[in-house]
Amino acid sequence: MKQTKLVEARTFEKEHKDRILPEERPLYHVTPAVGWLNDPNGFSVYQGEFHLFHQYYPYDIHWGPMHWGHLKSSDLIKWEYLPAALAPDCQYDAQGVFSGSALQMPDGRQLLMYTGVQGKDNTSECRQTQCVAIGNGIDYEKYEKNPVITADDIPETCYAKDFRDPKIWHDNSENCFFAVAGIRTADGSGAVALFSSEDGFSWKYVTILDRCRNQYGRMWECPDFFELGEKAVLIVSPQEMCAQGLEFHNGNDVICLTGTYDRTQHHFTRELVSAVDYGLDFYAPQTMETPDGRRVLIGWMQAWENSHLCPDNAKWNGMFTIPREVVLSKGRLIQNPVRELLNYRQNPVIYTNLPLQSYTKLPGVSGRILDMIVTVRPEHEGSLERFMIHLAENKEYSVSVIYDTAKNTVTFDRTNSGFRYNIISRREAPVRDQNGKIRLRILMDRYSVELFINNGEQVMSSCIYTPQEADGISFEAKGNGSFDVEKYEIVL
Repeated sequence: MKQTKLVEARTFEKEHKDRILPEERPLYHVTPAVGWLNDPNGFSVYQGEFHLFHQYYPYDIHWGPMHWGHLKSSDLIKWEYLPAALAPDCQYDAQGVFSGSALQMPDGRQLLMYTGVQGKDNTSECRQTQCVAIGNGIDYEKYEKNPVITADDIPETCYAKDFRDPKIWHDNSENCFFAVAGIRTADGSGAVALFSSEDGFSWKYVTILDRCRNQYGRMWECPDFFELGEKAVLIVSPQEMCAQGLEFHNGNDVICLTGTYDRTQHHFTRELVSAVDYGLDFYAPQTMETPDGRRVLIGWMQAWENSHLCPDNAKWNGMFTIPREVVLSKGRLIQNPVRELLNYRQNPVIYTNLPLQSYTKLPGVSGRILDMIVTVRPEHEGSLERFMIHLAENKEYSVSVIYDTAKNTVTFDRTNSGFRYNIISRREAPVRDQNGKIRLRILMDRYSVELFINNGEQVMSSCIYTPQEADGISFEAKGNGSFDVEKYEIVL
């Protein structure tokens, strides 16, 4: 019966979410109420509050038939769990309500747009279509004429079994709704299709905004398209990427394509392609515009390849990055934690002009829930070879941030974090040459490390599962110079 599966999911999460103690979760990063979480969905503003939905399977800590989980916030830091929003309870979405987006309609209702899946995945019977639901911020009714975009609406050379993840927005200048979706084309690789609608319910195909041509992975998932200043930004999450130096890594990646957009012809001209996050765990980001005009991004802090691996005693699986303000500089995204996080900094510990030594441990500098800024200055050009920060450290465990001045790289290494699986544990990011100077901002939240390099020029997001009692922090250097440390606890 319609809505039965949603009622069951809501009942289950109500009965089980309080069994996860607050200290068993991150403090200021989003996790599922219960069970499994992956892609962020519907990141938007509704009636003056921030809403965030996500791919969700409440009944297990592993992926299952997708639902939509739901949270809201007044400041992007403290989130309130709301009842599950969608469940796979119709013929056209029986295999899952996949990723999508949300916005507030002119009449005050909230519109959700998502991918409905019918037929078993990776078979000829699989069909992915775009569907909508309308609601009031808590309860949603699926549109009686779903699906609203099907294989009949896309070019014949595209595949209906790989057609997903709509991102919707309203263009005030044209008084029109638009949406982009990922699609697989005849050459077997991904593209981003653009659609338009006058009312949000009746849609038509417009054009292909950009396509992969097997250059950047294959299928392009979770597209997002927006403008920053005079430039247009297209973010996609390619599957089956091949590594390209230190810029892109193998497997599921996230890339940013920047360029120009001709609104009259709906033509996107690509100018630059770059990585979004250089860490070990980052996928499927989505952005929104805040009421004060900031573009804010949030992503799934996990790698698909090891998402099925988690500690034996885990009660939940999956978390999101800190929401990040993004701007463009020379065609590349600059990302920094939303400024609201500053309101939750307490108990500062500050050191300045400390001499670089082979080993330094500082009173008051430790913990697993913190916001810490470390600035390193060589004595003169060429005087510093390497600088390291060891986090989540005790006699058995540590994770390391390693700055190599000769290579101009920062490496995140969790090899000794205590995670007992053979996963990728080390990755490098290229950084700008400043004659040995660097600024590192580190957010830790029990099970994660987010590293913002040189005021957000590069970001590295990674999970760690080190026992919480490993909370030491130390510094190591080879060379001469000085460094500053500014460390805060985060208290909600």
